[in-house]
Amino acid sequence: MNKLFVNLCVAGAGMAMLASCQSTANKENVMTTQPESITDYANYPTYDGEDLEMVADASGCKFRLWSPMADSVAVKIYENGVGGEALSSHGMVADKSNGTWSVELKGNYMGKFYAFQVMIDGRWLDETPGVWAKAVGVNGVRAAIIDMKDTNPDGWDMDKGPALAHNTDAVIYEMHHRDFSVHKNSGITNKGKFIAMLENGTLSLNGEKTGIDHLKELGVTHVHILPSYDYNSVDETQLPSNKYNWGYDPINYNVPEGSYSTNPACPVSRIKEMKMMIQALHKAGIGVILDVVYNHTGVTQGSNFELTAPGYYYRHREDGSFSDASGCGNETASDRQQMRSFMVNSVKYWMNEYHIDGFRFDLMAIHDIETMNAIAEAANAINPDVIIYGEGWTCSDSPLPVERRALKEHVSKMPGIAVFSDDIRDAVKGHYSNAADPGFASGKPGNEETVKLGIVGATAHPQIDFSKCNNSKFGYATHPVQVVNYVSCHDDLCLTDKLSKSMPGTTVEERVAVAKLAQTIVFTSQGIPFMFAGEEIFRDKKGVHNSYNSPDSINAIDWNQKKEYRDLFDYYKGIINIRKLHPAFRMTTAEDVAKNLVFDEVNEPNVISYSLKNNANGDSWNEIKVIFNGATKANVVEIPEGEWTIVVKDGKADEAGLGTTNGGKLEVAARTALILARVN
Repeated sequence: MNKLFVNLCVAGAGMAMLASCQSTANKENVMTTQPESITDYANYPTYDGEDLEMVADASGCKFRLWSPMADSVAVKIYENGVGGEALSSHGMVADKSNGTWSVELKGNYMGKFYAFQVMIDGRWLDETPGVWAKAVGVNGVRAAIIDMKDTNPDGWDMDKGPALAHNTDAVIYEMHHRDFSVHKNSGITNKGKFIAMLENGTLSLNGEKTGIDHLKELGVTHVHILPSYDYNSVDETQLPSNKYNWGYDPINYNVPEGSYSTNPACPVSRIKEMKMMIQALHKAGIGVILDVVYNHTGVTQGSNFELTAPGYYYRHREDGSFSDASGCGNETASDRQQMRSFMVNSVKYWMNEYHIDGFRFDLMAIHDIETMNAIAEAANAINPDVIIYGEGWTCSDSPLPVERRALKEHVSKMPGIAVFSDDIRDAVKGHYSNAADPGFASGKPGNEETVKLGIVGATAHPQIDFSKCNNSKFGYATHPVQVVNYVSCHDDLCLTDKLSKSMPGTTVEERVAVAKLAQTIVFTSQGIPFMFAGEEIFRDKKGVHNSYNSPDSINAIDWNQKKEYRDLFDYYKGIINIRKLHPAFRMTTAEDVAKNLVFDEVNEPNVISYSLKNNANGDSWNEIKVIFNGATKANVVEIPEGEWTIVVKDGKADEAGLGTTNGGKLEVAARTALILARVN
């Protein structure tokens, strides 16, 4: 397959979505036909049955492809996943009432491969595995006929992810399979593979826990894995070349990526090994959130969408050209019924077949509110503990009317969905688009109200002056469960690199202190906390902000840094533990936040002080006092008299206590947090 990089996208609405997008070259026989108007698309018959596109057992195969505009459709049977002539070709029969074509073949086809071919206006398009392939051969060229039961590891029927009382109980860790395990210091044998998570007892070269043991030690509840479906930019036949990509260029949405398996040519291996990874994480008490990219495809003209139902799955401009809210050459049309059905059923499939616990939607605002709500409803019917969140913005404009978009400011219309808070991100560390811009934690005044907006989980709060907030001028979340707080992710400069560029002339120790403060704000704020893998050991990416295809030397986590930055790791571990043990940091309603979270009047720039009162959310601590000092000098704060236990001070965090105080005037060191608690 020709895998050619063409462009990138930087989202202007706050968070950079920096994705690799590909174009298929030399597809001279590929046609695209489009109805005369969007009304024609809306009037197409649709099909929501569960037998798209192949159902098989030892007695035969049933094929069904949705392509209402086709003149003719054939399915071809192959011996191999790539190359060779077709063993047979079978014409399919149209059902005009639902737009599908079907055929039933008798005999045992297990182990064979297939591809569809669609005729439009008298010309055959390229072959395609269809949009609903559930198993594929190498590089996803052809779909495979397998028994899915053969992909289940031992004990799969009993596998289940962690239960959550509320989504605010989650602590999310965003990771890329390759980044996490590929470094020579990881101590992991199956580097860059799904099954790296099966390896227990792995150690760095200097003796620190790595891999799944590291996750358990840190205390996260969920891993958010970057796209793990079959994507376009890595040639699965050339894995020794170690080509890297984030994977935001989908080919087959419902099949795991082959390069993360030990044998990409074996359709069973990639599926079974991904399930083994999920099972291992579940046994460790860790849920799995899948990064999904339904908003665009890695190729346009040669995509499986275009080769089955040309024009239908994408939005178009008035001149008929493909619209491009993704910045990657196309955008899908979630508002059309068959695309909406595809998205809903794809999410259901990942949950039912792979036991996925949650989904992160890339550029979610390209999708319409109705579709996102349908997804949330269907997902919650399968697992009430499911976590669904996404980027509440687009990369550029879309034909979808603004009022219908799943935007951050429309999250109140999507009760089962959360959005990333670019507010807290940019206010705490500095604006994402300006590497040199510092934030509250790194000493820049003027961001206090925006940080407060993040602290209250983007809900309405009587003590916040929203007119002084930067990105948002109102509390857009109905409840804090609708907001994901973070300061760093795979996009843009990671926190370590951002601090290096925005704090020139400072020492590593000073930047580590700021990193601690920044993450303390995230982990103590209302909402769902989210962190980027490796930053607990001060992981950097050599200053590369868009490392989507950078080599391992840029992206890999060096596990020897865990010993070097053990104090930072212990701090992360400590602050996560405090959050998990104290529900005051995990309130679920805006009413509780407004009643129990009270800001103190502070006249110093870069200082925020507040209390969590009334045994908030059933906490054992009657009152928690939280002070953030982002200034470059120490500041004195007034603490009410009483018996206080200090749990965070001077870059140390311990729920059991770091000492006690009777209140009064206390000094908060520069660039640190002070957190105290009292029972009475």
